[in-house]
Amino acid sequence: MDLRATQRGSSKGETMRPAAQQYVVTRPLYSEESFAQDHEKIYRHRKTMLDHIKQYFTCDAKRAKSTALSLLPVIGWMKAYRLKEWLLGDIVSGVSTGLVAVLQGLAYCLLASLPPWYGLFSAFFPVIIYFFLGTSRHISVGPFPVLCLMIGSAVTRLVPDEGPAFNITGFEGLTRDEQRVLVASSVTFLAGVMQLAMGVLQVGFVVMYLSDTLVSGFTTAAAIHILVSQLKFVLGLEVPGISGPLSLIYTLEIIFNKITSTNVCDVVISIVIMVVVFIVKEINERFKSKLPVPIPIEVVMTVIACGVSYAFDFKTRYGIDVVGYIPKGYEAPVAPNPQIFQETAVEAFPIAIVGFAVAFSVAKVYSIKHDYTIDGNQELIAFGVSNIFGASFRSFAASTALSRSAVQESTGGKTQVAGLLSAVIVMIVTLAIGFLLEPLPKSVLGAVIIVNLKGSLMQFREIPYLWRRDKADCVVWLASCIGAFLLGLDLGLAVGLGVELISVILRTQFPRCSLLANIRGTDIYKDRKDYISIYEPEGVKIFRIPSPIFFANIEFFRNKLVEAVGFNPLQVLRKRNKAVRMIRKLLKKGKLQWTSIGLLNTSCGPINESEDESNMEELDQPTDFKDFPARIDWNAELPANIAVPRVEIHSLVLDFAAVSFLDISGLKGLRALLKELIRVEVEVYIVACDPYILEKLHDCSFFDDEVQSSMFYLTLHDAMLHILEKHPEPIPKKSDYEKVKKSNEHNIQGVFDILLLEICTQYYYTHVGFLQHKAP
Repeated sequence: MDLRATQRGSSKGETMRPAAQQYVVTRPLYSEESFAQDHEKIYRHRKTMLDHIKQYFTCDAKRAKSTALSLLPVIGWMKAYRLKEWLLGDIVSGVSTGLVAVLQGLAYCLLASLPPWYGLFSAFFPVIIYFFLGTSRHISVGPFPVLCLMIGSAVTRLVPDEGPAFNITGFEGLTRDEQRVLVASSVTFLAGVMQLAMGVLQVGFVVMYLSDTLVSGFTTAAAIHILVSQLKFVLGLEVPGISGPLSLIYTLEIIFNKITSTNVCDVVISIVIMVVVFIVKEINERFKSKLPVPIPIEVVMTVIACGVSYAFDFKTRYGIDVVGYIPKGYEAPVAPNPQIFQETAVEAFPIAIVGFAVAFSVAKVYSIKHDYTIDGNQELIAFGVSNIFGASFRSFAASTALSRSAVQESTGGKTQVAGLLSAVIVMIVTLAIGFLLEPLPKSVLGAVIIVNLKGSLMQFREIPYLWRRDKADCVVWLASCIGAFLLGLDLGLAVGLGVELISVILRTQFPRCSLLANIRGTDIYKDRKDYISIYEPEGVKIFRIPSPIFFANIEFFRNKLVEAVGFNPLQVLRKRNKAVRMIRKLLKKGKLQWTSIGLLNTSCGPINESEDESNMEELDQPTDFKDFPARIDWNAELPANIAVPRVEIHSLVLDFAAVSFLDISGLKGLRALLKELIRVEVEVYIVACDPYILEKLHDCSFFDDEVQSSMFYLTLHDAMLHILEKHPEPIPKKSDYEKVKKSNEHNIQGVFDILLLEICTQYYYTHVGFLQHKAP
């Protein structure tokens, strides 16, 4: 092969224009068979299922060490810990994150319909386990508002605000809050078991089915649910927790019916908190490059609100709802309730998936930013064990909050040492100074939660962008958002996932097939509708399939191909076989005679076409000319009233460059279609086929006397060169040119004819001649 590259420099007037490059390649024309003959492949042994099983259960010292390091990532990064460079940043980050975690633990616990102090447990126990098992160095593990809301939905369904709780063994003798804590911890335990099982089975890839678009729509709807759930605290109303489809609508109805009972003190406190926190957070965002650490305005306002509430006795004087008694220390471990597992399995699975998906997405962002790797399966194991361990101590499902993780990373946190220190801060509050938060109004927590929803609610701005760029993604966003808004978060997630999978299936089942043409003067082939300077050899069609071929789209592929070539090969084949059958009968009766110029009708009257439909299966077989002295020219005039659709092409090229797999149904359908085309005398070529698909075709006995492996070519241009060598384009004759010129030299239309013929002749020699190639 000769490969040469040339570069043309630009003129002085075009000094800013990049130099134009050209390459010239001289090589043989290759089909797949000829390429395989000239270039020997390396044999690679492929492992069988038994080999994989043996390898999975094989254990040696190296693998044992690798497994230990993968199950305990803390060993790996602690070895590389830079004490002098990282410790101070981790301490500052740990203290800052711990203060935020205390506040968010109290606030997000309200979403789960639990007493506030249980949020402190969720900000402590899962963090300890993740320190040892997690692979991300920057996320802050703990309560996540969407998960809290999903747990709250299960809690209020089993233990409603009004009316009796579900008849569950183990509820006897427990207060309503204790029953709710048991439900929340049992759901968390079950979600943790599911996460651990997925991690052990190495199915962390399932989170990839939750696209960014789906998660965006889902979290937007979750933000609306969170906003509505906090209105009762902001307005100081008593609103019972409602779960299930349309719960949001029913909650808003109750709030509007009770709006006249609003506590003005709660409203004023909430407005002041929201305005101040919003302004300072905007300042943090605008001047984040100049501020050493973000101003912890939520913590500051919480401390001020606690002091003011205690000093002026808001609970007694204005009747506002406060956090109340916070017990010191931790409670004894509790076993989950198996009966609750049966009642909440449907809620636990989306909790497990959403919790992991959010945490993994955030962890991936920080891993890319700080150049280290995270393991999805190990993350599942880490969160699974964290939730199982935490649930035993009455915490609820943990993931990561975006704002809390941002604080941990932006304040200088380098490793999970910062997370461990934040857990220490939470522990200090729980064991020693929790009583200071008892006068804190719940409206303050509600206001803080609402302000932090800004980022999620602003995702509505994505709708116009998605509609302009990708309408299918926009539909997924709207479906997941509206589904979660109306049906609840668990069913809404299922709706969004279903619509997303349907959109993928539809895009694969109904791909955009196209006819290609040569860009003149090049070996490049593009959609013929998109370019002007194209060359299409007469009698040749190039059809591109931009998707896998499988059971769901093989019929669509066939219909599109029939539409592209302009005829149905099976119908043409049947018409031809009917015509041959009729011609054979007429020849025997003497009504037709074979002459040197073709068939001649020797009967006086018209010949009626036979309607004999017997042996229909024979009509699908190759046309049989064994009794005829020559083959019938189907594009010529046939005698009497015998009519057969004309086939205007002699070659069809199928571009398989984008075909990634071919299942058995697709294989059978493709083989039947190729046979039909070959039987109507159309030469079929398949180009750029994936080697594994070609190997599968051989293994499945795809080839026979009609469908042969010689139809496969290495590239599209190789096939086109072969076709033009086999079916050369007719060269306009000089005599034809002179004839047209002489007969039309005195009229205007004739001048156009002369110019057209001249252009076509010049075009042929200039731009088509390069295709006339003879393989060595």
